[in-house]
Amino acid sequence: MHMSDALLSPSVGTAFWAGSMGAVAYCAKRLRQNMDEKLIPLMGILGAFIFAAQMINFTIPGTGSSGHIGGGMILAILLGPYAGFITIASVLLVQSLFFADGGILALGCNIWNLGVFPAFIAYPYIFKPLVRNRRTPGRITVASVVSVVAALQMGALGVVIETLLSGKTELPFGTFSAMMLPIHLAIGLVEGFITAGLVNYVGNARPEIIESAFNSRPVAYTASIKGLLLTLGLVALITGGVFSWFASTHPDGLEWSLEKVYGKTELPAPERGLIPLLGRIQEKTAILPDYDFRSRSETTEGKTGDRWPAPGTGTSASGIIGSMIVMGMVFLIGFGIRSAKKIRDRKEFKSRV
Repeated sequence: MHMSDALLSPSVGTAFWAGSMGAVAYCAKRLRQNMDEKLIPLMGILGAFIFAAQMINFTIPGTGSSGHIGGGMILAILLGPYAGFITIASVLLVQSLFFADGGILALGCNIWNLGVFPAFIAYPYIFKPLVRNRRTPGRITVASVVSVVAALQMGALGVVIETLLSGKTELPFGTFSAMMLPIHLAIGLVEGFITAGLVNYVGNARPEIIESAFNSRPVAYTASIKGLLLTLGLVALITGGVFSWFASTHPDGLEWSLEKVYGKTELPAPERGLIPLLGRIQEKTAILPDYDFRSRSETTEGKTGDRWPAPGTGTSASGIIGSMIVMGMVFLIGFGIRSAKKIRDRKEFKSRV
């Protein structure tokens, strides 16, 4: 559900940029007040895993469409809403800048749709009340499915509203909604069970991780989590490097909806103004556009669906390099927040002395 810049007007795009960056700043402030450095490696590894997992589109039977996990709920459940939001925002930033997945102008909307709704609405108001103090596998499964479906429905409706506010008359509100919401309901059900499986695995291996996120307090690890981090990191590399070859070649839920309403999987971008300027910038920053080497991506444009599975060094390189970039970026952000917290603590100590 990564929006392209052509779906937005500059005013709507910049407004959501401001809103999403404000949310990032708020989360950084909250983490600075109560940051546990033990959380940083988990943020990095899970960010890498979500990046790799998003490369794998799964087919929605009988529709000709596909979907991929958003990952926002996984991150909110395992990291808490503040660290989870910063992590998913980092994933989306890397995808946009280095892989041309989602427009630069649309980045604010994509962060809002895939980050704000799961972290600040679905997690606190749906997942937590459903689970409460009985975090059994059954409760976690039900809560995961319901909260993921709700978050994805809010995100899909968000896309429709953002195009409406942008004046995209090619996408009438009622017709576009009638396509977007049902297909993302199906995608949400699949993601919900994936989320439940991963959360139950982590909860069984290290229940204190979910406990810490649930109660918004530093992690009190009863044992080393190096084994869990190593496992998740290895899964991320294998997922991005190998499993990504088996991604569905069908258009994703947003592209499918656009094709049903507009007749094509994307709207034409304007020839002048901010959007083409940002497009040229993205062409420069994207080291592996469309998750492939630049030369191959250009020669195979418009030929998706020719073969499946599609093993390739470009895809593998994208999965591995992207996961490492996300991990490095999240580590940098996390250690930056930790350093700011230490500086603040020293100032407070000196002021009391």
